[in-house]
Amino acid sequence: MYKRLIILSVIILASLCGLVWMGYHSIRIRAEGMEGARLGEFASVAEQIRQDVKRKLDEFMQTEQNRPYTDYQYYYVPENVAPSQQRQMPVLRSPLGERLEHGLAYGNFQLEPDGSITTPNDGPKQGQDAEGRDNDLYAKALLNRRNIERNLLPVLSGTTPGSLKMNLYGAGAYYPTTPPRKAGQVGPVEDEHRVVGDSKSKSLRGRQAENYPIESLQSQSQKTRVVEQRRSIVEQNIASNAAESQQTLLEQGGRQAAQAQPPPTVPMQQAAEVYDSQPSPAQESQVETVQIRIEPFVPLLVPYEEGQQSIFGGQVFLLRHVQIEDKHFLQGFQLDEKKLIEEVEESAARFMRNGMDFELSRAGGALGKVDVAHAAILDFGFGDLTLNLKEVDPDWIGQEIRHLRLWYFGIVAVVLLAVALGLVSLWSNAAAQTRLARKKDDFISAVSHELRTPLTSIRMYAEMLEKNWVKSQDKAAEYYRNMRQESERLSRLIENVLDFSRIQRGRKKYVFNVGDINNRVGAVVEMMKPYATQRGFSVKTELGQVEPLAFDSDAVTQIVVNLLDNAIKYARNAEDRTITVRTGSDGRFVLIEVEDHGPGVPHRQREKIFESFYRSEAEATRQTAGTGLGLALVKKFAEAHDGFVEVVGAKPTGAIFRVALAAPKSARSD
Repeated sequence: MYKRLIILSVIILASLCGLVWMGYHSIRIRAEGMEGARLGEFASVAEQIRQDVKRKLDEFMQTEQNRPYTDYQYYYVPENVAPSQQRQMPVLRSPLGERLEHGLAYGNFQLEPDGSITTPNDGPKQGQDAEGRDNDLYAKALLNRRNIERNLLPVLSGTTPGSLKMNLYGAGAYYPTTPPRKAGQVGPVEDEHRVVGDSKSKSLRGRQAENYPIESLQSQSQKTRVVEQRRSIVEQNIASNAAESQQTLLEQGGRQAAQAQPPPTVPMQQAAEVYDSQPSPAQESQVETVQIRIEPFVPLLVPYEEGQQSIFGGQVFLLRHVQIEDKHFLQGFQLDEKKLIEEVEESAARFMRNGMDFELSRAGGALGKVDVAHAAILDFGFGDLTLNLKEVDPDWIGQEIRHLRLWYFGIVAVVLLAVALGLVSLWSNAAAQTRLARKKDDFISAVSHELRTPLTSIRMYAEMLEKNWVKSQDKAAEYYRNMRQESERLSRLIENVLDFSRIQRGRKKYVFNVGDINNRVGAVVEMMKPYATQRGFSVKTELGQVEPLAFDSDAVTQIVVNLLDNAIKYARNAEDRTITVRTGSDGRFVLIEVEDHGPGVPHRQREKIFESFYRSEAEATRQTAGTGLGLALVKKFAEAHDGFVEVVGAKPTGAIFRVALAAPKSARSD
């Protein structure tokens, strides 16, 4: 025995050593996996942010690309002007007027081939009687015009009508993140350090960095648009805005005499009127139309004095070429860098997960930040914006791994303890199996005895009656009655065994019907009275008032029969041989009680007597008949009715077995 235990201990110790080594190695792999998974989460968040920012820019550029060219002028003639009104056409203010900010666009303008500038805000006048808002708008519009003259026009110097688009990237343009482009070059520019639009991951001093291209502001993602407009409206638009532009230049240049004439339109007080009348089909066919070609926006990065404060190192303008027959001009706006940053920050804040944070910087801004877990370089084509994703608690993975190690070694200790307990339980199980085997042997012996006794009596009585040895009719009737009682006893025994077998296999089926349980209990008592009387007992009933409830009739019969049989067997030596059967209700349960005046049940056995095969007497020396299944079945049947069974002491001596069956909900008290 000891040799086997030593061998088993050595095997267990070696297994534990291997388990510790493999577990420690697995924890290290787990740490690497957590770091990789976390980087994957950062990359996933960066991609979600990229897609959201791209969606916003796509919507913005779609709106701007579809914007009519007349919105960039101070006046425009509405499309629904009837041909009959062509001599006196109404003009309206541009929807871009009254403010410079429109989404991501700032300071929309139009550039003529001669370098003159037209804006939707050429009209604001500064005067003593002007409102404060108008003065502020005038000052902003003036600064915007000067910025275009000082910074954008020099870059576009030398452009000629018909070739404006190809020269948007002129020699004077400045690109802080890429080499200068050649004249007419459009698209990504390569250098020895990186490729614009490359989505491969880079490393920033040991930290993960990845390029996320956003092509929304590139002309490749847009299409040239061609629209048609009546010639009279086009000419009126050109004439009206040419006059207004001349008037604005004179006022801003400080000239004393205004030579400009008002536009050949109706008086300005009628400019807000909109005519809904449409020309008839005959008139429309006679109207000459003009094709207007509106090309995609092209981004242009322009240096200026405060360029170092910009995330792109300069101002970003988006320009488009518009052609009306032989007239060419540029329209565009300055990209509102502050608004763009707000949109990126809003998208980033929306997709942040637990434990993540972010900050924005120019490209390469993550190189000196050791707390950056993932640098997402948002590549707009003309410049980059670095989205630095950070861990709120950079040491959380280390803490998780330390906790994992503690849990692991704790589990190893528990496993060791479990092995020790397992060896102990092995002996306990062996002893339990021995006891169970003895119980089964006792059960077989008890069943054999219980079967043999009634069968012997039945055979003896049957043989005497068969050979006509009984001459007295009263005696014959007694023998028949004994045979019937022994048959009933035998049936109860077999029924108990079969019910126990069904319950153990989970095949016991119950049929619940609503009825009066007093009738069922009374019928069973009447059936058992002859059996009790033959053994010197009297059975009386005290049936209380109970509500009708759903119960299984066979199960209740078995409960009462087994409790009465148990009382008759164990109270055989009692002086008071009266057995009382009661029913009642406590509001929640319907109660069935069987009281005898025998020796009672010791406290230490009151739970065990409801176990299968349990008997309070040894099989070899016991004097009470039975198989040890009766009370176990009573407990099972009570539980099937959502109830319970218990035993309490009776006065002066004896035991009261109480079975509780669940009462109907309407009868239960809250």
